[in-house]
This record gives sequence, structure tokens and C-alpha cells, in this order.
Amino acid sequence: MTGLTTHVLDLTLGKPADGLEISFFKTEQDSKNAIAKFVTNSDGRLDAPIFDKSSVRAGWYEMIFHAGKYLIVKHKMKEADLFFNDISISFQINNLKQHYHVPLLLSKFGYSTYRGS
Repeated sequence: MTGLTTHVLDLTLGKPADGLEISFFKTEQDSKNAIAKFVTNSDGRLDAPIFDKSSVRAGWYEMIFHAGKYLIVKHKMKEADLFFNDISISFQINNLKQHYHVPLLLSKFGYSTYRGS
């Protein structure tokens, strides 16, 4: 399978992060072009790949995970108590024959990502 997917896990609750909004952009030099917005499902994934092999293009991209909204709703946090709000992950797709997976491990006070498979 080639394309781009994501998966968000809520480490505080110990389960997938459902209902988390994600904005997706193509970035080029000084511009950022919105491509789409998504919301994670009950498995913390999107219902379809962000890209499939027919639409993926080489270049730099950015995913913005709107974690603050999610933490306010799911963890009953107040906005004043948030440590971070939006999580921006910038990455490059340079091999169109490979699958790219960008997971996010999320808690109330930290997060981690890596190149998944």
C-alpha cells in the first residue's frame, strides 16, 4: 500500500483519540496551502487515507493536530490549563512508492511522533 495515513493514541486514557481534528497542508517555500480537514474515528484513525497512490506528490507537508480542542472535550480541561494547543508536524514525502504513516502519541502534557509503517 502506498499513500499517507495517521493514527492518534491518547496515552492518558489508554485508548485511541476519537474526535480529534486534523488540518492538512502542502507547504512550498513561503506558502502553505490547505488541502483538507479530517476528524479521527473511534479507532483514532481517519476513515480513508489522506492520500492514495494516485494522488500523492513528492514534497513537504504539514499536519496540524488540534489537540487543545480534543483535550478540553475529552479530558474536561480548561483552556487556561492547556500546556499546548495545536501540534504541527512537518514532514517530507520523497519516495512515491513507499507508504507514509504519521502517528501521534498524545497525553495532557506531552506528545511524540515518529515515522510509522
